[in-house]
Amino acid sequence: MKPMVIFLVFGMWVMVVVVKGKPGNTTSSSSRMHSVVNVGALFTVNSVIGRSVKPAIAAAIDDVNSNPTILVGTRLNLILHDTNCSGFLGTIGALQLMENDVVAAIGPQSSGIAHVISHVVNELHVPLLSFGATDPTLSSLEYPYFIRTTQNDYHQMSAITDFVLHFDWKEVIAIFVDDDYGRNGISALSDALSKKHAKISYKASFTSGASEREITELLIGVNLRESRVYVVHVNPDSGLEIFAVAKKLGMMTSGYIWITTDWLPAVLDLSELPDPDTMNLIQGVVSLRQHTSSSDIKKSFGKKWKNIKEKETSSFNSYALYAYDSVWLLAHALDKFLKSGNSITFSYDPKLRNTNGSELRLSELRIFNEGEKLLETILTTTFVGLTGEVKFNEDKNLIHPAYDIVNTVGTGVRIIGYWSNHSGLSVAVPESLYAKPSNHSPADERLYSVIWPGETTKPPRGWVFPNNGTPLRVAVPYRYSYKEVVTKDKSPEGVRGYCIDVFEAAVNLLPYPVPRKYFLYGDGRRNPSYTNLVNSVAQNTYDAAVGDVTITTNRTRIVDFTQPYMESGLVIVVAVKEAKPQPWAFLKPFTIEMWLVTGGFFLFVGCVVWTLEHRLNHEFRGPPRQQIITIFWFSFSTMFFSHRENTVSTMGRFVLILWLFVVLIINSSYTASLTSILTVQQLTSRIEGIDSLISSNDPIGVQDGTFAYNYLVRDLNILESRIKPLRDEVEYVNALRLGPKAGGVAAIVDELPYIELFMRYTKCEFRIVGEEFTKSGWGFKSKLHAPQAFQRDSPLAVDLSTAILQLSENGDLQRIHDKWLSLASCSSQTTQVEETSSLSLNNFWGLFLICGVACFISLSIFFCSILCQYLRFIPHDEEAHDHETVEPPSQTPRTGRRSLRGISFKDLVDFYDRKEAEIKEMVRRNRRHASRDSDEHNSSSS
Repeated sequence: MKPMVIFLVFGMWVMVVVVKGKPGNTTSSSSRMHSVVNVGALFTVNSVIGRSVKPAIAAAIDDVNSNPTILVGTRLNLILHDTNCSGFLGTIGALQLMENDVVAAIGPQSSGIAHVISHVVNELHVPLLSFGATDPTLSSLEYPYFIRTTQNDYHQMSAITDFVLHFDWKEVIAIFVDDDYGRNGISALSDALSKKHAKISYKASFTSGASEREITELLIGVNLRESRVYVVHVNPDSGLEIFAVAKKLGMMTSGYIWITTDWLPAVLDLSELPDPDTMNLIQGVVSLRQHTSSSDIKKSFGKKWKNIKEKETSSFNSYALYAYDSVWLLAHALDKFLKSGNSITFSYDPKLRNTNGSELRLSELRIFNEGEKLLETILTTTFVGLTGEVKFNEDKNLIHPAYDIVNTVGTGVRIIGYWSNHSGLSVAVPESLYAKPSNHSPADERLYSVIWPGETTKPPRGWVFPNNGTPLRVAVPYRYSYKEVVTKDKSPEGVRGYCIDVFEAAVNLLPYPVPRKYFLYGDGRRNPSYTNLVNSVAQNTYDAAVGDVTITTNRTRIVDFTQPYMESGLVIVVAVKEAKPQPWAFLKPFTIEMWLVTGGFFLFVGCVVWTLEHRLNHEFRGPPRQQIITIFWFSFSTMFFSHRENTVSTMGRFVLILWLFVVLIINSSYTASLTSILTVQQLTSRIEGIDSLISSNDPIGVQDGTFAYNYLVRDLNILESRIKPLRDEVEYVNALRLGPKAGGVAAIVDELPYIELFMRYTKCEFRIVGEEFTKSGWGFKSKLHAPQAFQRDSPLAVDLSTAILQLSENGDLQRIHDKWLSLASCSSQTTQVEETSSLSLNNFWGLFLICGVACFISLSIFFCSILCQYLRFIPHDEEAHDHETVEPPSQTPRTGRRSLRGISFKDLVDFYDRKEAEIKEMVRRNRRHASRDSDEHNSSSS
């Protein structure tokens, strides 16, 4: 017995030596020897999240240790360190925690502290399971031992983006705490918005622990901005101060939109009955809450929470559920790890040595040798916890990220929908959609109604005109020509014209004031360059431009336009002269092909009717010369419906009726076209449209400063030497009258509104030829990066477009048009530009096709009947029949049928040429002969 005791004492001494060891030597310990595994926990205990998480972690440790199915023979020992919301203290706490040879650490809740501690656990190979660090940048390869057991803010910001765009808001203002958690979260929001063509118009940051005065100054600056959509991404412990100040400033009323990340539900969920004063501050706020599936184990945990004595809150938030699942995730992974035969050992790091008398005792820190294996085991572990299915994807993020969208109303919150990366916004629980195909179509997204601040259910506009005292800088082109459109004026505004009246009328319809100041662009001695004007707006020289600015593709890339208030397009104006009378004008209604086909069909139909009537109608019989004359006479007399021959056959009448219908259409069309040619004044010009203008080498006039010059040169490849800029109407007239041979131009290319004014000015001396070869419009434009209104995707442009539509609907737009651009004197004459075109075969081929098919069918039926009649009723040899002796009794009488091989074309033609009456008489005679032969045969046989 004594040797056995000595052996046990010696073993225990060896174990102590192995555990303690000496600095610089490698020692190890096995969990199977101690039956205890140390687990660390790092978070701020006295915080919104910490007060909920601490009881949850303790409960999870107790549940794991009391569960007989997991970690059998091994107990988890929790070692807690309070980080006190300090990155420095958190780092010290992490180092102290690592001295206890922990195999993993639960926490921290702060993203900033997680960044620092991650470097410690990377060096010591200890997995760090964080239930609250949502910073997206923690998922980078720089932190291999960091495991996020909650949702990533990347998904939360995507959910906010979808919610914002669901209500067609394009800009938001971000209010956030200036630390890693706030900055990186808002950066993710900016990326998500930019992918959907939206943006953060202003970022308002403040330091953690900012005073009420600092927050007040921050919100006053925010309130001067244009956007009224606020996204608040702050810490739960200080977030309510934002709304307390906003309430005092009147920013919780109608027209404001407040959206918070999951920090606000984390505060509200701690109490079963929220504080009325707190709820009064956040009425109408929309928040996101991490979605956790409803299950029996979650309900069981809720009942168990009520029995926990060491807790400071009456309820718990979602962070408590994720912390509870983090402990169980580690437990399942450790169970799998140990059952695979792995041990838990630690070794000293030779790089960590005390030097220069340091008291930090870094040499006491040891590396977890199997930390990498445990990390891999954790990432491959799957189970169903309080939050739902716990499983990691290849990016080390939990699968199926989802959020509840809650609306604070009255004394509580209501769920108005859900968001998941699988199906976007929906009123259905995310778990019910995972089995269906992924669908992010905006058309299928739906939410329940939201009660906004001010107790209104109508979605706010999302923006107002900025209340910072700066008027809208509006550039107006100072034109030299066509001053009815826009020009300088001595009025207080300094400008006048059609475009100004439209803009002022539209602004007056807006439900908010728009202070504005007009600036003339150009010197008035020539038309300014509209391309340069657009660039000035894009470069922030002006906030907007109002005038006859044409909407083109290149311009829409750098500025935004309102709804066009006038349709426009390029047209061609030429000098014309009256056409001389033509003696052969009666041939012009039809093309040559049409004349030939029509004449051919007259003869064809005449032949068809003759063929169908020849055997029955004596008017279509006679000598060959007479029959040819009959065909020609009958054919062309149908043109005037004066044919004297009657048709008696059914097929002939059918063909004739269809043909007379065709003739009626052709006669009517010919008469109408010829009348137009002879009665309407015909004007001629060598330029008939854009194609003939391009193919010629004549000079072309364009209005100085407009986009027509670049369009002709770049898009139509017309030589620049042919383009001649003209300043005003007088130069237009002189250039056209001189013509290309005398130093003028052959045609002028300009936009239709200008040309209509020009036509009125010249009293219709010139004419428009061809069709509009571009389609565009006039609209007000805005800059791409303006600090105020009219930014790209700005709702002010949308509101102005709506106002222009209202002007169009109530008739004000037309009244403004008639005031400045009345065109009554020339509008009726500008359409008589081109010569009347001849009617071609394309206009009538359907009629000819119907008539031709009818003729073919009629002839087919007729010839088939003739052939059958010929085969059935004509005897073999009529002459031989009279001299033929009586047939032997064994033979049957002939019926007169003949085979196709015995048919002679000449006999067939002779048979067709006979009258129908002769054929019928021949049929009756053959029948009598057949009857007589049959009687004789019967008498001889009897």
